[in-house]
Amino acid sequence: MINDIKKDAEHRMNLSIESLKNALQKLRTGRAHTSLLDHIEVEFYGTPTPLTQAANVSVLDSRTLGVTPWDKNMVGPIEKAIIMSDLGLNPSTTGTLIRIPLPALTEERRRDMVKVVKGEGEGAKVAIRNIRRDANQKLKDAEISEDDVRRGEDAIQKLTDAMISEVDAVLAAKEKELMEI
Repeated sequence: MINDIKKDAEHRMNLSIESLKNALQKLRTGRAHTSLLDHIEVEFYGTPTPLTQAANVSVLDSRTLGVTPWDKNMVGPIEKAIIMSDLGLNPSTTGTLIRIPLPALTEERRRDMVKVVKGEGEGAKVAIRNIRRDANQKLKDAEISEDDVRRGEDAIQKLTDAMISEVDAVLAAKEKELMEI
Protein backbone atom coordinates (compact mmCIF):
# COMPACT_ATOMS: atom_id res chain seq x y z
CA MET A 1 0.00 0.00 0.00
CA ILE A 2 2.71 2.48 1.01
CA ASN A 3 4.89 1.47 -1.94
CA ASP A 4 2.00 1.98 -4.38
CA ILE A 5 1.38 5.49 -3.06
CA LYS A 6 5.10 6.27 -3.18
CA LYS A 7 5.45 4.94 -6.76
CA ASP A 8 2.46 6.98 -7.90
CA ALA A 9 3.89 10.11 -6.28
CA GLU A 10 7.31 9.46 -7.82
CA HIS A 11 5.78 9.00 -11.27
CA ARG A 12 3.78 12.23 -11.00
CA MET A 13 6.82 14.15 -9.71
CA ASN A 14 8.90 12.89 -12.64
CA LEU A 15 6.19 14.11 -15.01
CA SER A 16 6.42 17.56 -13.37
CA ILE A 17 10.17 17.63 -13.95
CA GLU A 18 9.72 16.56 -17.60
CA SER A 19 7.16 19.33 -18.04
CA LEU A 20 9.66 21.83 -16.61
CA LYS A 21 12.37 20.61 -18.99
CA ASN A 22 10.01 20.97 -21.96
CA ALA A 23 9.07 24.50 -20.89
CA LEU A 24 12.71 25.50 -20.47
CA GLN A 25 13.62 24.03 -23.85
CA LYS A 26 11.45 26.66 -25.54
CA LEU A 27 13.43 29.50 -23.99
CA ARG A 28 15.96 30.70 -26.46
CA THR A 29 19.54 31.03 -25.35
CA GLY A 30 20.91 32.75 -28.45
CA ARG A 31 22.30 29.45 -29.70
CA ALA A 32 20.52 27.66 -32.52
CA HIS A 33 18.98 24.27 -31.79
CA THR A 34 16.20 22.54 -33.68
CA SER A 35 14.03 21.91 -30.61
CA LEU A 36 13.37 25.66 -30.51
CA LEU A 37 10.74 25.17 -33.24
CA ASP A 38 9.21 21.92 -31.92
CA HIS A 39 6.04 23.53 -30.58
CA ILE A 40 5.21 25.48 -33.77
CA GLU A 41 2.28 24.15 -35.78
CA VAL A 42 1.63 24.87 -39.47
CA GLU A 43 -1.58 24.58 -41.50
CA PHE A 44 -0.59 21.65 -43.74
CA TYR A 45 -3.40 21.12 -46.25
CA GLY A 46 -6.01 22.25 -43.74
CA THR A 47 -4.62 20.26 -40.82
CA PRO A 48 -2.55 21.77 -37.98
CA THR A 49 0.72 19.86 -38.17
CA PRO A 50 3.93 20.17 -36.12
CA LEU A 51 6.57 22.03 -38.14
CA THR A 52 8.97 19.09 -37.86
CA GLN A 53 6.46 16.93 -39.80
CA ALA A 54 6.04 19.49 -42.59
CA ALA A 55 9.68 20.45 -43.09
CA ASN A 56 13.27 19.56 -42.36
CA VAL A 57 14.67 21.74 -39.55
CA SER A 58 18.46 22.01 -39.36
CA VAL A 59 21.15 24.12 -37.71
CA LEU A 60 23.04 26.09 -40.38
CA ASP A 61 25.48 27.70 -37.94
CA SER A 62 25.59 28.59 -34.25
CA ARG A 63 23.07 31.44 -34.67
CA THR A 64 21.01 30.34 -37.68
CA LEU A 65 18.34 27.70 -38.19
CA GLY A 66 17.32 26.45 -41.62
CA VAL A 67 13.86 25.15 -42.50
CA THR A 68 13.34 23.31 -45.78
CA PRO A 69 9.66 22.46 -46.43
CA TRP A 70 8.82 19.08 -47.95
CA ASP A 71 6.39 20.89 -50.29
CA LYS A 72 7.33 24.12 -52.09
CA ASN A 73 3.81 25.50 -51.54
CA MET A 74 4.36 25.39 -47.77
CA VAL A 75 7.12 28.06 -47.68
CA GLY A 76 4.63 30.92 -47.05
CA PRO A 77 2.55 29.20 -44.36
CA ILE A 78 5.67 27.99 -42.52
CA GLU A 79 7.21 31.46 -42.59
CA LYS A 80 3.94 32.94 -41.31
CA ALA A 81 3.73 30.37 -38.50
CA ILE A 82 7.28 31.19 -37.37
CA ILE A 83 6.54 34.93 -37.39
CA MET A 84 3.27 34.43 -35.47
CA SER A 85 4.93 32.20 -32.84
CA ASP A 86 5.85 33.56 -29.40
CA LEU A 87 9.59 33.30 -30.17
CA GLY A 88 10.03 36.75 -31.74
CA LEU A 89 11.96 35.44 -34.74
CA ASN A 90 12.12 37.01 -38.22
CA PRO A 91 12.70 34.40 -40.91
CA SER A 92 13.99 35.24 -44.38
CA THR A 93 13.29 33.08 -47.41
CA THR A 94 15.66 32.24 -50.23
CA GLY A 95 13.91 29.94 -52.68
CA THR A 96 12.74 26.96 -50.67
CA LEU A 97 15.10 27.51 -47.71
CA ILE A 98 13.81 29.56 -44.80
CA ARG A 99 16.69 31.01 -42.77
CA ILE A 100 15.97 31.98 -39.18
CA PRO A 101 18.72 34.12 -37.63
CA LEU A 102 18.75 34.15 -33.84
CA PRO A 103 19.75 37.58 -32.54
CA ALA A 104 22.28 37.76 -29.75
CA LEU A 105 20.73 38.28 -26.33
CA THR A 106 21.50 41.46 -24.41
CA GLU A 107 22.53 41.30 -20.75
CA GLU A 108 19.18 42.76 -19.70
CA ARG A 109 17.24 40.20 -21.77
CA ARG A 110 19.34 37.40 -20.26
CA ARG A 111 18.45 38.56 -16.75
CA ASP A 112 14.76 38.71 -17.68
CA MET A 113 14.97 35.17 -19.02
CA VAL A 114 16.63 33.99 -15.79
CA LYS A 115 13.62 35.41 -13.91
CA VAL A 116 11.30 33.46 -16.23
CA VAL A 117 13.35 30.31 -15.61
CA LYS A 118 13.12 30.80 -11.85
CA GLY A 119 9.35 31.29 -12.15
CA GLU A 120 9.00 28.05 -14.13
CA GLY A 121 11.13 26.28 -11.52
CA GLU A 122 9.01 27.59 -8.67
CA GLY A 123 5.92 26.32 -10.48
CA ALA A 124 7.48 22.87 -10.75
CA LYS A 125 8.39 22.90 -7.04
CA VAL A 126 4.82 23.84 -6.11
CA ALA A 127 3.51 20.99 -8.26
CA ILE A 128 5.89 18.55 -6.52
CA ARG A 129 4.81 19.79 -3.09
CA ASN A 130 1.16 19.39 -4.07
CA ILE A 131 1.87 15.80 -5.10
CA ARG A 132 3.54 15.25 -1.69
CA ARG A 133 0.47 16.65 0.04
CA ASP A 134 -1.83 14.36 -1.98
CA ALA A 135 0.33 11.31 -1.21
CA ASN A 136 0.40 12.14 2.51
CA GLN A 137 -3.40 12.49 2.47
CA LYS A 138 -3.73 9.09 0.79
CA LEU A 139 -1.53 7.59 3.52
CA LYS A 140 -3.71 9.10 6.25
CA ASP A 141 -6.89 7.87 4.54
CA ALA A 142 -5.51 4.35 4.14
CA GLU A 143 -6.33 1.83 6.81
CA ILE A 144 -2.81 1.36 8.16
CA SER A 145 -1.13 1.93 11.53
CA GLU A 146 0.15 5.34 12.60
CA ASP A 147 3.72 4.02 12.50
CA ASP A 148 3.27 2.96 8.87
CA VAL A 149 1.76 6.36 8.07
CA ARG A 150 4.80 8.05 9.65
CA ARG A 151 7.23 5.79 7.72
CA GLY A 152 5.35 6.49 4.50
CA GLU A 153 5.40 10.25 5.10
CA ASP A 154 9.15 10.11 5.76
CA ALA A 155 9.74 8.17 2.53
CA ILE A 156 7.61 10.62 0.54
CA GLN A 157 9.44 13.57 2.13
CA LYS A 158 12.81 12.09 1.09
CA LEU A 159 11.44 11.60 -2.43
CA THR A 160 10.18 15.19 -2.48
CA ASP A 161 13.57 16.53 -1.34
CA ALA A 162 15.32 14.53 -4.08
CA MET A 163 12.93 15.80 -6.75
CA ILE A 164 13.25 19.42 -5.63
CA SER A 165 17.04 19.15 -5.72
CA GLU A 166 16.71 17.75 -9.27
CA VAL A 167 14.58 20.79 -10.21
CA ASP A 168 17.28 23.03 -8.71
CA ALA A 169 19.93 21.26 -10.81
CA VAL A 170 17.87 21.71 -14.01
CA LEU A 171 17.37 25.40 -13.18
CA ALA A 172 21.05 25.95 -12.43
CA ALA A 173 22.04 24.37 -15.76
CA LYS A 174 19.56 26.53 -17.68
CA GLU A 175 20.66 29.71 -15.89
CA LYS A 176 24.29 28.91 -16.67
CA GLU A 177 23.36 28.31 -20.32
CA LEU A 178 21.46 31.62 -20.46
CA MET A 179 24.24 33.67 -18.93
CA GLU A 180 26.94 32.30 -21.27
CA ILE A 181 27.94 34.69 -24.01
